[in-house]
Amino acid sequence: MKYMSLPQHLSAERPLSFYLAMEEYAVHHLPDGDDDLFFMWQVAPTVIYGRNQVMANELDADYCRRHGISIVQRKSGGGCVYADQGNIMLSYITREQNTGLAFNTFIGMLVLVLRRMGIEAVGTAHNDVLINGRKVSGTACYKLSQGCIVHGTLLYDINMQHMLSALTPGPEKLQAKGIQSVRQRVTLLKDHTAMDIEEVKTAIRQTLCTGEHSLTEADVAEIELLQQHYGETT
Repeated sequence: MKYMSLPQHLSAERPLSFYLAMEEYAVHHLPDGDDDLFFMWQVAPTVIYGRNQVMANELDADYCRRHGISIVQRKSGGGCVYADQGNIMLSYITREQNTGLAFNTFIGMLVLVLRRMGIEAVGTAHNDVLINGRKVSGTACYKLSQGCIVHGTLLYDINMQHMLSALTPGPEKLQAKGIQSVRQRVTLLKDHTAMDIEEVKTAIRQTLCTGEHSLTEADVAEIELLQQHYGETT
């Protein structure tokens, strides 16, 4: 598997919609041969909701606006997630046409990385990754004619208040859940390793990737055109 990289002078942080477009561009332009593609990214505070979800039912848009949290709808299914700079976003692009197999491959790779870091992680039937029974990663997948895109989160560190409040549409639900309740269901990777977030990213890339697929300025221009099809509000 090759790591897909942006040109150095164009690699500054971008809105989440750009990276979703980058995934879509990649699946249409997989390099010759059998190599899958993989890349990682981080974004400013953003809520991403699934293809089949109704925004008003899944997130508190007023809270997001007050706190400068962007909102984006992705083309894959699954639940609503919150991401910020403490969340490593993972993108896997493969020619595999079976979404189940694509999911299994991706989960297996992530579990392998964590175990090589000395962390006893396990995958679940719901395509999550758990450490000590708590969720550290969730994934979603969608298929196009050229292959599958699997993308996931890896919670290294995160603004727990933003995550809870942004994904909670009403005060009753907020009161019922509470931060402690959410904290009991998820875990942060920083609590299981001495590595900082950049060291974790290096470990992921070194474990999973051999070689690099470098995008060009022309590729980036095409991605920016695709990006216009992903709505993003702040």
